[in-house]
Amino acid sequence: MGFLGSLIGFGLGWWVFGPVGALIGMFLGSQAEAVTTDGRQPGGMSGGTARDGFIVSLLVLMAAVMKADGRILRSELDYVKVYLRNMLGAQKAGEALRVLRDLMKKDIPLTDVCHQVRVNVAYDSRVQLLHLLFGLAKADGQLNDVEVQVIQRISGLLGISSSDYQAVLNMFFDNVGAAYKVLEISSLATDDEVKKAYRKMAIRFHPDKVSHLGPEFQKSANEKFARVNEAYNKIKKERGMN
Repeated sequence: MGFLGSLIGFGLGWWVFGPVGALIGMFLGSQAEAVTTDGRQPGGMSGGTARDGFIVSLLVLMAAVMKADGRILRSELDYVKVYLRNMLGAQKAGEALRVLRDLMKKDIPLTDVCHQVRVNVAYDSRVQLLHLLFGLAKADGQLNDVEVQVIQRISGLLGISSSDYQAVLNMFFDNVGAAYKVLEISSLATDDEVKKAYRKMAIRFHPDKVSHLGPEFQKSANEKFARVNEAYNKIKKERGMN
């Protein structure tokens, strides 16, 4: 069974409706027909899993970021291919890529899409989406201003706090100034305040927060958690803290 076919097999969720459903409607239609003609009925219309919605949301938002500067880079496509293959396996990743390519040909109503995602996807999962979008944007080794502006807009529309947006953004810069922003503190903070901020952010971005998405997403969640540790170690080294 293909990528969307396997999702339908778990029950049609919120992502088949509204702007998200309209964007992937062609693929949903063909897969749903294949399922029903095989004699099996799709699950309840209110079904689906958190993982299903996260994957579909990721594809739509990735397409929006990749389209932002009017050109699709090979480095971006390679990043997505590797990520989807690790997450879904080779066969389902191939179909997911076809969905993504189709999405990149369409106008994506970001405000409506993000509203649907915000209502149906948990906050910590939305922060994880943000981290993955920045990873995509930096696939060529640098953050493009236009793509960052789109991601910032997406972050606001998803209801992500400005402090969490800045924390995730600065995970993709390698300097002490960025490290303070990852911990959401000022460089004027005391050593005790640095330690307190680290403990807070270690809990805030712990991989267990998105464990409901399944083991496929644990690697990227662990990477986000590692950035918090790296920021703390950088500050400790700069200050000579124990």
